[in-house]
Formats: sequence, C-alpha cells, structure tokens
Amino acid sequence: MNTTGIRFAGSDLNRKLMMGHPSGLFVLFFTEMWERFSYYGMRAILVLFLTSAITGDNPGWGWTRENALGLYGTYTMLVYFSPILGGFLADKFMGYRNAVALGAIIMALGHAAMAFDTPWGLYAGIGLLVAGNGLFKPNMTSIINGIYVNAQEKKDGAFTIYYMGVNAGAFLGILLCGYLGETYGWHFGFGLAGIFMFFGALQFWLAQGIFGKVGLSPSKTVAYDDAIENVGNKGEEIKNVEVSPKVQSDRYIVVGILAFFTIFFWAAFEQAGGSMTIFASDYTNRVLEGNAANLFRIANTLLTVIPLLIITYVLYKLFNITFKKYALSNLFLGTSFVIIWGIVIWMLKNQFSDVKTEVPASWFSILNSFYIITFAPLFSKLWESKYNPSATVKFGLGLILLGLGFGILAYGSMDIPQGAKTASVSIIWLILAYLLHTLGELALSPVGLSYVSKLVPAAKIGLMYGLWYIAIGMGNKAAGSMGGMIDKITAQYDMTTFFLIFTVVPIIAGLILMALTPIVKKLMHGVK
Repeated sequence: MNTTGIRFAGSDLNRKLMMGHPSGLFVLFFTEMWERFSYYGMRAILVLFLTSAITGDNPGWGWTRENALGLYGTYTMLVYFSPILGGFLADKFMGYRNAVALGAIIMALGHAAMAFDTPWGLYAGIGLLVAGNGLFKPNMTSIINGIYVNAQEKKDGAFTIYYMGVNAGAFLGILLCGYLGETYGWHFGFGLAGIFMFFGALQFWLAQGIFGKVGLSPSKTVAYDDAIENVGNKGEEIKNVEVSPKVQSDRYIVVGILAFFTIFFWAAFEQAGGSMTIFASDYTNRVLEGNAANLFRIANTLLTVIPLLIITYVLYKLFNITFKKYALSNLFLGTSFVIIWGIVIWMLKNQFSDVKTEVPASWFSILNSFYIITFAPLFSKLWESKYNPSATVKFGLGLILLGLGFGILAYGSMDIPQGAKTASVSIIWLILAYLLHTLGELALSPVGLSYVSKLVPAAKIGLMYGLWYIAIGMGNKAAGSMGGMIDKITAQYDMTTFFLIFTVVPIIAGLILMALTPIVKKLMHGVK
C-alpha cells in the first residue's frame, strides 16, 4: 500500500512507486515507447518516400502529393479503426495482455515487410501494421485502467506520464528513422522501426507478471475481482463498477460529445505527417551555413541528448525496482538503449563533420515529441492540482492552441506566391507552430483517454477505447484528404489560405465545446 492510502491493482512489486505511480506503469511506458518509435519512425518518412523522385541518390516512388497523402490518410485512418476489433477480441476472448503481445509481433513483421522497398512489401506491411495496431493500442490503455481501478483521481496524471512514453518513442523514431531514411536509404528507416518493435514485444512479454491478474483474462471477470480484492471499501468500488442505466447512458453521451470534437482536432493536428512535412520539405529554408549551421548543430545535440538522458534515467529507476525479478526483460530493454545511444552518437558525429547542414524535412516532427517530454510533467501536476479544469475546458483549450499554431504558419506563408511549388521561408514558423500544437495536444489527447476510462464500465472499456480510436481515425482520414488539397488551394488562392482553414475551424470548435461545459458536467454525474 502506498503512502496516500491508495492500493493499486497488480502484484506487490507493482505497488512500489516511481514518480508517485506504480512501477508497472513504466513497464507499459517503455512498451508503448517502442511501439510509437516504430509507428512514428515509419510515418515520418512514408510521404517523403512516396513523393521522392524515382531517380537520384535516394530514389522514391515519384507519387503525386495528392496520391501520397491519400494513402497516408487511409493508412492512419485504418490504424485507428482497427482497435474496435482488437478491443472486442480482448474484452471477450484474449485478455488485454495476450492481445498486446500478439499485436506487437504482428507489427514487427509489418515493418520487416516494408524494409524490402517493394510494392508488395509496402502494402503487406501496411496491412500487418493495421492489424497489429488493432490488437495493441486499445489494450495497453485498458491495462492502465485495470491498474488504476481504485485510483480514479490519479488517472489524469498516469495517462499524461504514459503519454510522455508515447512521445519519447515518437521522438526517437522520427529522429533516427528519419535520419537513416533520408540520408542512407528509405528501407533502412523502415527496417530500424521493425527492430525496436520486436524489442518492445519481448520486453513486455517477459515483464508482464508485474501486473498480477490485471489484463490476464477477459475484463468482465478480472476487473471486478480486482476491484473487490484491492479496496477496503467494497461499496464505493461496486458503485464504480455498476452504475444505473440512466447515469451510464448520460456518461456515454459525454464520451460521444468529446469524441466528436476529437475529430476536428486530429483532422488538423495530423497535417504534421502530411502537408506540414511537405511544407518543411519544399517551402522551408533547411540549408544552414556558418553560424546558423553551428547554432543548429548545438541545439540539435541538446535537443537529442537531454531527452534521451531523461528517458535513460527513468529506465535506471525502473531497473532499481524490477531488475531482480525481471532481469531478462530489463536486459532486452537495456540493450535497446545501448543501440539507441550508439546510433545517436554516430549521427551527431557525422553532423559536426559537415561544412554545411541541411536539416532533414522529417526533423521538424521531433519538435512535437520534444515539447511533450518537456511539458508533460507540468501538465500532469496541473491536472492533479486545485487548478484542474473540467474536461470540456481542457478539450476546448487544446483546439484553440492548435488553431493558433496554424495561424502562425499562415502568417509565415504570406510571402509565398500563389501556386508556388517551392519557397524558402524561415524555420522559425514551424518551430513555433509545433510548440502550440503540442500544448494543445497535451490539453486534449491524454486527457481524452483518461475520461473514457472514468466514464465507461470496466467490462466495456476495451470496446469503448476502440470506438474512441475510430473518432481519431476519422480525423486522420480527413487530415489526409484535406492535406491532399494543398496544391489545389495554393494554386487557386495561396498557402496562407490553406493554413487559415486549419486556424479557424479548430478555434470555433474549441469555443463551442467550452460553451457546453455546464451541460456536460451535468451528464457526467459527478465524474471529475
């Protein structure tokens, strides 16, 4: 039992705390980190690979922007649609932990297929990634829900820490897969993503005993049994497991409202992997010389090494708790970090040996992850303080910050001529845009996962996470379709108009959602 009197579900070892949370959360942190490494590493170079010329030092497939973004949108949509099936299978048959392990292996095979750099490899790989993700994604969050079944007030902070792991993986994946893919060959980037997905699967499988019974069998029995076993006040926990039909119906409505506005968020936010990547590649001045190049090298070194040191420190703290019992899992995890450090040092050494520096187009995407790692602890503390705002205020703030980020890009694009295919604007606009987008994401995305877990009965949690991800998938498909219109809109109007669309719509949506706060609070029936 911890110092606050909260008894977390899982094994006794799981109840040894790190950063005020059970150690099992950090096993999930690193498992999710490698999955996000693979996903965002591939995502960072997919559109660049598809749109690169079929000739040259690093040939791609020469697709049009519209076709490349169309495939990107379809892929990311299916990635978020598949969890509905994976959540159902885990809820009814497999249990969460088996689903996570199987999904991780399938995704590793998908990345391996993409490394062959052939049409069959691309489409087979995408199919395997979609299937594996469906089993993996909703059930990781369901395991967290099981651990915190008696600690509802700690969930916002827990999901924010978990989200830090998500973005640590995204940061490293974009940085390293992007560097290898753009510099040495696209198949190297795709292959590296698969290696670490495989390590993530082994690390999770070998350490899963830390969760005790959580996620081991279908949730209808285990979630309730753990609730009774792990709390002294049975009456209070039973109230959380079973609520009246009218109350639960109202809470489902709240999930639906939040999911609807989530679509608007991701339709704009996911331009990061599409039109914003194209903007970085073709419209941004990425060639730096002299003092500017030296400044970038120093900044990039700090940007890379400091977060990696922080994550390595988290790894060290976890080793102190779990190494004795889960040594083999920790050895795989530790080996992964040795490889990561080796690639980072090699990359930075090459960077300082060049006379001038060309910033990879994929590099800008790491800013999102860097900002997440930097600001996630602050948001986690804020959500646990007396200044914690309501769900609709958090979501509305996230949408408004996202819109303001696109407003910066609209302003920075004002000198780009109508219909231009290339330009050379300052990198500062993308740097500032990603900052605001990230702050918006922190206010909305991890909080959304937390509220689903609070508003939905344990027996339905996997299925409802699947439905939540469908909303995100719809936003991703809209992102691909809208991003694919970049050439048409810039030809008829200009680049500023294109980005203003993504400025106005999220801000309006955020204001509307904030106005719904009194209604939503009533429908939540006391859920904080």
